[in-house]
Amino acid sequence: MEEGNHSVVAEFILSGLTDRPQLQVPLFVLFLLIYGVTLVGNGGMTLLITSDSQLHTPMYFFLRNLSFCDICCSTVIAPKMLQNFLAERKNISRTECAVQMYFSICFGDIECVLLAVMAYDRYVAICNPLLYTVIMSKQRCNQLVAGVCAVGLMDAMIHTCLTFQLSFCSSNVVNHFFCDIPPLLVLSCSDTHINEIVLFAFTCFITLNSAVTILLSYVYIFSTILRIRSAEGRYKAFSTCTCHLTTVVLLYGTGLFMYFRPTSSYSMDTDKVASVFYTLLIPMLNPLIYSLRNREVKDALRKAMNKLLTNS
Repeated sequence: MEEGNHSVVAEFILSGLTDRPQLQVPLFVLFLLIYGVTLVGNGGMTLLITSDSQLHTPMYFFLRNLSFCDICCSTVIAPKMLQNFLAERKNISRTECAVQMYFSICFGDIECVLLAVMAYDRYVAICNPLLYTVIMSKQRCNQLVAGVCAVGLMDAMIHTCLTFQLSFCSSNVVNHFFCDIPPLLVLSCSDTHINEIVLFAFTCFITLNSAVTILLSYVYIFSTILRIRSAEGRYKAFSTCTCHLTTVVLLYGTGLFMYFRPTSSYSMDTDKVASVFYTLLIPMLNPLIYSLRNREVKDALRKAMNKLLTNS
């Protein structure tokens, strides 16, 4: 089929992480394990927060949504990736590619903005503890999560529509393990200048606004913590933030590395490693970070295990 002077690409070929045949099965086993741990860890966190009434607070409400987002983010990428490790032909249809791009952007944005909301929640809890239940009411928490989802859905729609309006003519081999914007822009024979500007502008807007919210929240949090006289009080206040800070550093560090560079300087092999980190490893690590470093989660998990053993 012809569209002007360019053929319409009906499908793409994903090059994957490596083209070495001897590595396909070991990588399949490794990423199957990572995906399994992600599902069990985040699914368990979601179930634990839902079932334990002591965890029915705004902080754990947001954490439950973060766990659900991590499950979705990994599920958008991992199954197709695992299939391609064992497949002779690593093809993906144009429609599947668009859907994968849409949801990977959507859940990536949701996780990014949700971390800013969680920072604001910690700010209110530490700096305005007497007004915490009033400010972070159930209705307000639901509104914040709905707003976060709206940002992700809208941003993903804009980027996906702009990307798949382009013509692809030189090749249909995507030098990546999933359909992401930069490797698809490289394949296009259309003018991608507008796409690059929109990508940079929206990424800046979402990331910088989220980063500023997190930064300002922690400036006030640290200022308040330093005014606490007892060392035990300072430790207790700061300990509620360490898990969140760890996740922020991991996600934002990788995201900044991925997108805040001109297209001409992209190294696809390097970007693949970074993409593995933020699409698969961080979702696996989040429940481990929150469960190993959070006393309330560990207590709830211990109580759930004791209850399970008693019933059995």
